[in-house]
Amino acid sequence: MAEEKHHRHHLFHHKKDEEEAIEQPAAGGYGGEATEYTETTVTEVVSTGEDEYGKYKKEEKEHKHKQHLGEAGAIAAGAFALYEKHEAKKDPDHAHRHKIEEEIAAAATVGSGGFAFHEHHEKKKDHKDAEEASGEKKHHLFG
Repeated sequence: MAEEKHHRHHLFHHKKDEEEAIEQPAAGGYGGEATEYTETTVTEVVSTGEDEYGKYKKEEKEHKHKQHLGEAGAIAAGAFALYEKHEAKKDPDHAHRHKIEEEIAAAATVGSGGFAFHEHHEKKKDHKDAEEASGEKKHHLFG
């Protein structure tokens, strides 16, 4: 499935050679100088299949890494929220401050968990796209 399409562009470069201009007489050009034309071929390679599969696999790996960071952030923020809840009971003089910090940490836990959830779904989407790009779609009985 890795077809390569070649687009050929022919570009004509105008090259002035002073030595030839002196040795050869002008052939009806402007200014009495001889000119030489060279042809250059530019090849543009467009490929599909393996490169697309590799791109999706790389994105899937990045989303997996971000998902794990989100999970770690959720665990850390949740642990801090529990610590602040404990401190609010332990230190009644500063209980209001500890409750505020607990609520902020709880919000951070929810946000980080939502980020991990989002990255999980992006990872699943890239995995599906990689399977389609490789042409090896696996069929499972349950799921």
